[in-house]
Amino acid sequence: MSLRRILKSRGELRIHENLDELSTDLVEYISELSEASVKERGAFAIALSGGSLIGLLGRLCEAHYNKTIDWAKWYIFWVDERVVAKSHTDSNYRLAKDGLLSRVPIISSHVHSINDSLTAEDAASEYEFGIRQLVKTRVIDVSDISDCPKFDLILLVMGPDGHVASLFPDQPALAMKDEWVTFITDSPEPPPERITFTLPVINSASNVAVVVTDGSKAEAVHLAIDDIGSDCPSLPARIVQPSKGKLVWFLEKQAASKLHCVQLSE
Repeated sequence: MSLRRILKSRGELRIHENLDELSTDLVEYISELSEASVKERGAFAIALSGGSLIGLLGRLCEAHYNKTIDWAKWYIFWVDERVVAKSHTDSNYRLAKDGLLSRVPIISSHVHSINDSLTAEDAASEYEFGIRQLVKTRVIDVSDISDCPKFDLILLVMGPDGHVASLFPDQPALAMKDEWVTFITDSPEPPPERITFTLPVINSASNVAVVVTDGSKAEAVHLAIDDIGSDCPSLPARIVQPSKGKLVWFLEKQAASKLHCVQLSE
């Protein structure tokens, strides 16, 4: 496997030649975190994103991982979700169910999706309430510097505009500090109504991984990671910085092509 690992103030960068190698490394990373978390506290609370991420997790369905991962200890959440029916093609739940969850022996009651019969506002409130209950029972750990949930792993993808979850540039949701889950009704990308974790929740996780593929996102990767001074646009991805956790960027080579450290090494 051709892999470059670079440590920066913005986290660990893992730069891969192609999607196949990135997928292999990402799945192994998740497997190792799962094993460590189950051993330490008896559970693995993971929050998924949608988009291209689920396709990269397909290797988790292979026989090797069915034998080595303790799926009964996994608890699944979504970093963000589109407020559509779970059967809708835009649903992140449906994407994950079809591509991963229906193919591995996860306990169905451990899969925590939104109530798709509610409005965006009510769905966000109910989802936050459910997470708060699971923090009380320590299914989800709690941050030792705030009351925020401390997920064992939050998996993010980044858009060409630097958005993560459903936190888009210059949107009020970026400034939310007290809520764990908020909602938007005017997403710049369809569908317009969504729920999303807030930045305090993302930054309270034990581990955050940001997965970026495709050369069309190279400029956003540069702006999110490189030290380019105070004039840097305030991309949501740049504000992802776990308070006490670890941040890892899984980057396809083309997506990393504008990073200073990559250009200097070529």
